[in-house]
Amino acid sequence: EVQLVESGGGLVQAGGSLKLSCTVSGFRFGHVAIGWFRQTPGKEREGVSYIDQIDGRTDYAPSVKGRFTMSIDDVNNTMYLQMNNLKPEDTATYYCAAQVDLPVGSLEKVYYDYWGQGTQVTVSS
Repeated sequence: EVQLVESGGGLVQAGGSLKLSCTVSGFRFGHVAIGWFRQTPGKEREGVSYIDQIDGRTDYAPSVKGRFTMSIDDVNNTMYLQMNNLKPEDTATYYCAAQVDLPVGSLEKVYYDYWGQGTQVTVSS
């Protein structure tokens, strides 16, 4: 059974940093696509970043490029999202997601099969 569990959310002042973690089980890193998404009430879930391990690509939404960095720890089966220079508009519930079969690296949520439960990030001004 594939499971993803996020942690690391919290309250931070604008300009600060947070590092989100997503521990996965039921699959191994190596040939999958994984992503981070975020959602605020009343809005669509939007892609923040992804890593496509088949093509070796990493990409970020324009709104976070240069501030957020996604990474993988194969040994601990964990993926991370380092968020720096946070802004109030980054406030959202953040979700990690994975595609295990026939992965397609994308910021579009429709491609992802497995999701974590979400962790809240609040950035105060």
